[in-house]
Amino acid sequence: MTNWIPNLSAGSGPLYSRLADQIERAISDGALPPGAKLPPQRNLAYDLGVTIGTIGRAYTMIRERGLVSGEVGRGTYVLDRSTEAPDAALDPVSVNLAGTRVINAPPGKIRFDSTAAPDIGQGVILGRMFAEMMRDHPSEISSYTRSFPQTWFEAGQTWLSRGPWSPEIDSIVPTLGAHAGVMAVLSAVTAPGDKIVFENLTYSQISRSAGLIGRRSIQVESDEHGLIPEDFERVCAQQHPRAAFLMPSAQNPTVATLSLKRRQQIAEIARTHSVWLIEDNLYGSMADDDLPLLAELAPDRTFLVGGLSKSVAAGVRGGWVACPPHFSQRIRIAHKMVTGGIPFMLAEICARLVLSGEAAAIRRKCIDEINARQRIAHEILSCLDYQSLPNIPFLWLKLPEPWLSGTFRNAALDAGVLVDDEDEFKAGRPDKVFHRARIGYSAPADREEVRQGMLTLRRLLDNGRSGYDSYA
Repeated sequence: MTNWIPNLSAGSGPLYSRLADQIERAISDGALPPGAKLPPQRNLAYDLGVTIGTIGRAYTMIRERGLVSGEVGRGTYVLDRSTEAPDAALDPVSVNLAGTRVINAPPGKIRFDSTAAPDIGQGVILGRMFAEMMRDHPSEISSYTRSFPQTWFEAGQTWLSRGPWSPEIDSIVPTLGAHAGVMAVLSAVTAPGDKIVFENLTYSQISRSAGLIGRRSIQVESDEHGLIPEDFERVCAQQHPRAAFLMPSAQNPTVATLSLKRRQQIAEIARTHSVWLIEDNLYGSMADDDLPLLAELAPDRTFLVGGLSKSVAAGVRGGWVACPPHFSQRIRIAHKMVTGGIPFMLAEICARLVLSGEAAAIRRKCIDEINARQRIAHEILSCLDYQSLPNIPFLWLKLPEPWLSGTFRNAALDAGVLVDDEDEFKAGRPDKVFHRARIGYSAPADREEVRQGMLTLRRLLDNGRSGYDSYA
């Protein structure tokens, strides 16, 4: 740790701004070399005779300038800007919106940070279908989408159905993927300033997107069985949220699945407190359970969202929303406003995939491949603590002592493997620390690459943090 002490008598402006400028100058002059650890905020506040809040604001400023990195439990370190990737210099707003993932994944790394459908040869099928579509609809390709064929709605009805249950066809809205569908719903049924409920760990790109359009995120507690209804009721009674974003089956990243009793309780709580439910069923449609959807239990309050990204092909951006009665027109207009409208090519190819049966066939092959890769993960990570489910393309790994989540992610990156740390899935700033990482195995090119990546992670975990030199 450096013994460097700044001189706050120099410069002008607030103390925190002067301190940030002093740190930047010391880094430029070499007084604080790459890898140097800055003094703990409390210690520096004592040495300078200022409040810890002043130090905190200064450290935040230099972090936003791309000069340092910090992690709870490790401290704040000077970055080596001579070897930084170009994206490290992005403005802090962009970095915060992107979460903990790098903006552009570095080449040559094994991708365990994605859960897109594995490549099982979809390209051949899609190529044939695109050729047929171009032949059948040459004029629609060159124009805006101004009318929606009935087949687009039929495809959504088919894809969102579960067992004997099926949504009404007039409730369906085709979307540019599940994410766009969720944002269309939030834009349509909430207003700036409204509160949206998220689990502490969730698909946080929705919570960040909601913040971008002026909605406020509030968190609800979960356990190994999923969202806790009693805490959901407490939050609804005290915070008066307008909507809640949930993944009842194969929750991302915990793979928790809500029991029937909890689903019934959540549906009743939502009715009592007039809360809209947004049910993300991307992974649920792959899970091996026969539990009823929230959309079945509370059809008057639930927007069911699904798509093709995890089980067919992420690149076609296909999705649908099944809405409560009388809401489909509102969601369809909101989707057009927030996305610019769905391209004919994508909506048509998705409909053809589903209605021809090709999407279901591809999903079966993708699930077979996912399970084969999962068996490799189970073999190599045996005796470690993690949660996983059949058919689901990721596991939720408990890191052994003394690993911290962010440190493990960085160590894996240095070793050639991209994984997601727990911060990527936090909808806010909960007090809980989980010491976990999500490991996805659907993106690598083949099973051998999965095996090599898992072996790399196992070596890291077995060696412990002492085997990772963060300044190498």
